[in-house]
Amino acid sequence: MISAIVRIRSISYEAEGVLSFVLIDPAGAPLPPWEPGAHVDVVLPDGVVRQYSLCGDPGDRDSYRIAVLLEEQGRGGSAWLHEKVRPGTLLEIREPRNNFPLAAADRYVLIAGGIGITPLLPMMRELDRRGAAWQLHYGGRSAARMAFAGELAAYGERVRRYPQDECGLIPLAEILDPVATGTLVYCCGPEPLLDAVEKSCAPDVLRVERFHPREIETGPDRPMTVVLRRSGRTIEVPAEETVLDALERAGADVLWSCREGTCATCETPVLEGEIDHRDSILTPQERESGETMMICVSRARTDRLVLDA
Repeated sequence: MISAIVRIRSISYEAEGVLSFVLIDPAGAPLPPWEPGAHVDVVLPDGVVRQYSLCGDPGDRDSYRIAVLLEEQGRGGSAWLHEKVRPGTLLEIREPRNNFPLAAADRYVLIAGGIGITPLLPMMRELDRRGAAWQLHYGGRSAARMAFAGELAAYGERVRRYPQDECGLIPLAEILDPVATGTLVYCCGPEPLLDAVEKSCAPDVLRVERFHPREIETGPDRPMTVVLRRSGRTIEVPAEETVLDALERAGADVLWSCREGTCATCETPVLEGEIDHRDSILTPQERESGETMMICVSRARTDRLVLDA
């Protein structure tokens, strides 16, 4: 995966606890293209990687924009960006990837909670450009904590805001009962919101993006054998190790980022074997196909897996 050094052109206050950062190439070169729903990995000075949705204009090849919520109980990435980064700071990022693409539909319902508004901003811009039918429902703890108020106001009645301290939670039952034929629902936000939306929508109409892994009930882990077809190697994976851990221990060249099944950096094609999917990305249809797995969390239901690696 290609990495690049970018420079912070500007930093803006978007809401209480939320800053946006505009990134540019230091030499003024165009940045790689991207589509609504994409994110970039930001590599912090200590080597830790964090993912942030691109929330600017895909038509602008001169800059990227990300927005970062200061997470008081986070792992330090958001605090470093808020406290240490200034205009002119250089950052390492990886090329955009999209696990949340905007599919074709007759109409769209967009649901955002808190910082989950970020991947939906470019979707709104694109849907508006197409003349598509769409509605955004955006909830937050308070109006002061809901980012990009000015940009959203430009869309008028297509955007409905629900500051929780003023009007309670997003009325999902009213919004999603029923979901009209030909509609796709896109949702991003905290886990309670995603869980509630998933309970109200059929899987084939819902697209979600998670910032944290969902809870998955699994049985006891067991050892397995992983064969790397292209490199011709066979690696034993003990019950207490992930596939990713075992491959790294054996010196295999693997790329990873989150190590929790939410970013798809380690997604690997599977040629043989039955997968025990434990990620928070793949759709039910993608899981059923058995074509790929996230080796940082998923395992095998069979004794042997053959990977295209």
